[in-house]
Amino acid sequence: MTRAVLTCILSVCVLAALSATALAQQEPPQPQAVSAADLKAAIDALGTLDFNTRMTASRTVRRSPGAQAVPALMQAVSDHPDGYVRYRALVLLTGFNDPRARDVMLEVLTSPNDRLRTVAYSFFEHNPERAPVPQLLAAVEKETGEFVRPSLIRALAAQASTPGENAARVRQMLVREAGRGQDFFRTAVIEALGDFKAQYAYETLAAIAKLDGPLQNDTAIALGKIGDKRAVGVLAELQKTAPEASQPYIAAGICLLGVNCDKHQAFLVETLKFADGNSGYQAHLRAAAAGLAAVAMAGHPEAIDALLEVGIPSRDPTRAPVSLALAAIALRRTPIMLKILEAHPKRDAAIGLMAEGFDILEEDFEKERFFAFVRRTYWDSPENSPVRTLMRALIGKLEF
Repeated sequence: MTRAVLTCILSVCVLAALSATALAQQEPPQPQAVSAADLKAAIDALGTLDFNTRMTASRTVRRSPGAQAVPALMQAVSDHPDGYVRYRALVLLTGFNDPRARDVMLEVLTSPNDRLRTVAYSFFEHNPERAPVPQLLAAVEKETGEFVRPSLIRALAAQASTPGENAARVRQMLVREAGRGQDFFRTAVIEALGDFKAQYAYETLAAIAKLDGPLQNDTAIALGKIGDKRAVGVLAELQKTAPEASQPYIAAGICLLGVNCDKHQAFLVETLKFADGNSGYQAHLRAAAAGLAAVAMAGHPEAIDALLEVGIPSRDPTRAPVSLALAAIALRRTPIMLKILEAHPKRDAAIGLMAEGFDILEEDFEKERFFAFVRRTYWDSPENSPVRTLMRALIGKLEF
């Protein structure tokens, strides 16, 4: 064996050892306590411009025991001079599943900081309760921020099926908002009505579906999610009249209604593959990817398989809509996505594709929920188990 070969072997071994050490440091087997000074420094660094510094700071906070991190984050949300640090602290607070977060969210509902209010609205979507509903209803009249209002609408949609006078007011408001205003805001309402299976809004959505324009696409999906079989006739008519690029949305809606789902899902896959292989069909790409995402979220994991099959070897323009679809599935239906990733033969490539979608999405609250789920699952899983191996890979690739 030559000196050069021996040196090379030793170098590889050293690098492997260093990588193993770095990985072990990166993935502690349980929460890691840090000094109060280090935790404060990490929270202060949440607002730095350098990505690596922010990432390291967030990791330090996330891996701290809740008993230590939660009070420090609450303090930062309350009085840190940097508004962005307050926002990031609030997002990180949601990952600890601490009951004290509820009172913090109630307080920031009146904050002048748009980002803080958006997090609070998202929190009450996933933790609905009656107390803030009058305040949320009042906010509808003044929240006009492009990234704030959709979260508010979803928080209210989560309350629409609860008994009581306020729920009736919520339903009336949502039906009203679905029919007025800018398309961007109406889309958020329509999507929320579908996600929360708003049977009370069927007539309104059926009427919107008959109108030409981009709202047809979101409405077709929403009608499918609601599940009212009367929508089959509405969507069947749209198959005759809607533009070609809208047909994947309509097919997904019919599939969600439980009518010939295999046939319509196959159409979505065929459209995605055709648009991937032929330039000039970006609208079809977006439609097919969105349709498959909706079908996957309804409990059809084979739709995820199709997205990965096309997406892994792809380049843009295919890659962006497919990665976004996968990221959306991961955020909304985490267990389904994780089950697919655990067994996928090209797991690292699949995670990488999904990670690209995470980078595009602005849904920090939803991503933090995902991160918290993965982190807890990692800590709770046996060493060297397939589940822990997957969680370790996700933490490393998504850099949390």
